[in-house]
Amino acid sequence: MPGLPPMVAPPAELVDDPLVAPDVTDAVGTVLEQVLDERLRHSRAVDPVFARELADRLAALVGRGGKRLRTAFTHCGWRAAGGSGDTTAVLRTGAALELLQACALVHDDLMDGSVQRRGAPAMHVQLARRHWAAGMHGSAESFGTSAAVLAGDLALAWADDLLTETALGTPHGSLLHEEWRAMRTEMVAGQYRDLHAQATRSSGVDEALAIATLKSALYTVARPLALGASLAGADQDVLNALRAAGQCAGLAFQLRDDLLGAFGDPAQTGKPADDDLRSRKLTYLLAVAVRLADAADDHQAAAALAPDADPGSKHAVELMRAALKRTGARNLVQAKIEQLTDMSIGHFEATGAPHAVRSEFASLVRRATGKAGRRAEEAV
Repeated sequence: MPGLPPMVAPPAELVDDPLVAPDVTDAVGTVLEQVLDERLRHSRAVDPVFARELADRLAALVGRGGKRLRTAFTHCGWRAAGGSGDTTAVLRTGAALELLQACALVHDDLMDGSVQRRGAPAMHVQLARRHWAAGMHGSAESFGTSAAVLAGDLALAWADDLLTETALGTPHGSLLHEEWRAMRTEMVAGQYRDLHAQATRSSGVDEALAIATLKSALYTVARPLALGASLAGADQDVLNALRAAGQCAGLAFQLRDDLLGAFGDPAQTGKPADDDLRSRKLTYLLAVAVRLADAADDHQAAAALAPDADPGSKHAVELMRAALKRTGARNLVQAKIEQLTDMSIGHFEATGAPHAVRSEFASLVRRATGKAGRRAEEAV
């Protein structure tokens, strides 16, 4: 893949660690419970209304889970770089990532106008309903928007606090913090490019890939792998090799999310299946479909996918879905996901990590990219 760094094997003396992904996701859940209990106690001491109406809701969102993939990738990076023994710093780093993800979800739902998250109303929707139910003055929608911004900010503060505490307690804290700092900026840059693309009605494939890389590929896999490796004191060559694997896997993950955003079953994904289509969000899937429609002179598909087409009706959404299929974009993106998945596993294999770690990484990547099963995106 263009621009990816060369692969360099880490030291040969790496050893296997018995903790694997299911153990890590369970363990980080326990750490998160402890961290959230501490943060909520502090919030109640600061102000009971703030704690009850904002901090408690944020803790509930984090507690509703998600796949904890970033934590699992952090653990893989740590093991690949020679980490073994006490996993406390790894799990606390994973917990910080989960809190940062909560910030991203709250703000992303708000910017996209999404109404559901993890099988429950989105944060801004919950808070608007709270305003309405309590008979408060002013606009319930405006209140929900403003309060959700604060909830996302609170999640970011909790994440930064936890990561900083962890970095201060490890001999490689400066490396850890350097990766974290870079990741936060990339995440915001990706979100802005997403907003910018919608505002300019862009449909370019290159821009879609740039957004996917910044907003998801680096943040979901490449940086978590590097965060874990940093905890083990990895050198730059090992970090570069892991980033190569992570960038491929992260792009595959985002492309699958694009498919789920257009064709997914909300009962399985926990979020609506038509938000991206209604908003004409620039995704790789949409950009490829526009390019294929233009190349084939398929005016019907091009009209359905055009940025100025009517986005509001169910019929318009169905026309978009039909165009994504008829142009071949859906199948092309699925093939790209499989290619990137195989490339990622190949990059990680070349690091020379222990067999158990390589197997665990391959399993995680297939799980993240849906290569092991595609029921959710085939349901619609």
